[in-house]
Amino acid sequence: MTLLASLLTGLFVFLVAGAMTGKGPRFEIPRTRRPAVSAQQTWLIQAGVDLTPRQFWVTSLGAGAIALFVFLPITGVPLVALMPAIVVAILPRAYFSRRRVQRLAEVQQAWPDGIRDLIASIASGMSLPKAVETLARGGPVPLREAFASYPLLARTLGVVPAFEVIKEELADPTSDRVIEVLILAYERGGAIVSRILQDLAEATTRDLWALEEMRTEALEQKINARAVFALPWFVLVALTARAGMFREFYRSPGGAVVILIGASMSLVGIWIVRRLSRDPEEPRVMGGSSLSLGREAAS
Repeated sequence: MTLLASLLTGLFVFLVAGAMTGKGPRFEIPRTRRPAVSAQQTWLIQAGVDLTPRQFWVTSLGAGAIALFVFLPITGVPLVALMPAIVVAILPRAYFSRRRVQRLAEVQQAWPDGIRDLIASIASGMSLPKAVETLARGGPVPLREAFASYPLLARTLGVVPAFEVIKEELADPTSDRVIEVLILAYERGGAIVSRILQDLAEATTRDLWALEEMRTEALEQKINARAVFALPWFVLVALTARAGMFREFYRSPGGAVVILIGASMSLVGIWIVRRLSRDPEEPRVMGGSSLSLGREAAS
């Protein structure tokens, strides 16, 4: 008992002395640092969706559930109604995926004209930050939308952090290269800026021509693949929409087996086609992590 009292007294004296000298022990729980904005949230931002990932998936599942309740009375066969409901549930993802690709492609296509606007503004005597503000107000529409927050970000965070935030919101390799060159031009300054931007406009134009050619070549195959996946199920819904032998067969155990085998083959087939027809994506080697700070400052 005396030993315990001595230990407690010593601990008390140690804590009091530490508090008086400002060198007391610090008890901190180690925390794993997580990115402030997830990849899914960045995906939604790029697609122009003002929802959290959870809200997006709940909305998609709700649409699928509504479709299930609509198709179930029509077909009278739960397994037949399930596949159109799954298709409806994944439609928001497919639609906004396409919208995201279009938005990023529009920004990519606008970069050569935007860079030439910057060159013209600098040639008229503007600094690079002022030229970018002019681009945000009167440049190509996709770049106006992308750089809409730039003036506020530049005033609150600084020019380079503002560029970094916009780069993370766009999150594509072409914009990464352009914005990194803009940062370099801003830091170097002087007469070299116009020459750097001119070389950048020419290189970006060549890259976009090659990218557009690849997308055009793959478009027809992607449309055919989606049609081949969807049409059999719409035919099946039409066959079971009326009472008769087709509905009775697909209600039976044998019909259920046929539906499950067909669904498995369809899903595996569309997965293989998507893998084979996927556009080659250039990896981002200039990405950063300043998106959260910029969005908080812009709000």
